[in-house]
Amino acid sequence: MEPTKRLKMTTTTYKDYDMEEPLTSNARPLKNSVITIRIIKSFPYRNVKNIVLHDYDLAEKTARDLLNDVLNKIQSEGSLRPFRNVKYDTLKIYTHAHGSKTVNLVINFDHDDDWVLDLEDDKKKLFKYGIENETEISVFNKDDYLRFKENPEEKW
Repeated sequence: MEPTKRLKMTTTTYKDYDMEEPLTSNARPLKNSVITIRIIKSFPYRNVKNIVLHDYDLAEKTARDLLNDVLNKIQSEGSLRPFRNVKYDTLKIYTHAHGSKTVNLVINFDHDDDWVLDLEDDKKKLFKYGIENETEISVFNKDDYLRFKENPEEKW
């Protein structure tokens, strides 16, 4: 669903969710979304750890806010200690809810121009990127990604 079509008007209020035809992507309000973050430590060795952010506010948070929240979670949770030695600087949508997944298990090589989130834009909210409930987002080091994209050889 396009971000501009997300808000529906009822008799007196605007709703950003749809209970008439509920899918997991639009059955929850934007302020109460669940998104999965795929923390990628190594592309060739497929070191990926998923974390789930519950009740995340897609209507008010920006890409920079999301990156900061993920970095804080990496620094504060013991299970993510092995992932602390990477400089994460890029967020990219891996897949949308009910969308097709890529063949590559680590990263989506497609959509580099429109699925990479702009960390410098403090005005653009996450839902404006097309992020909805149940969207999966990858966080990684951009230089590592570009090297892996040139030669996508897996060592595992």
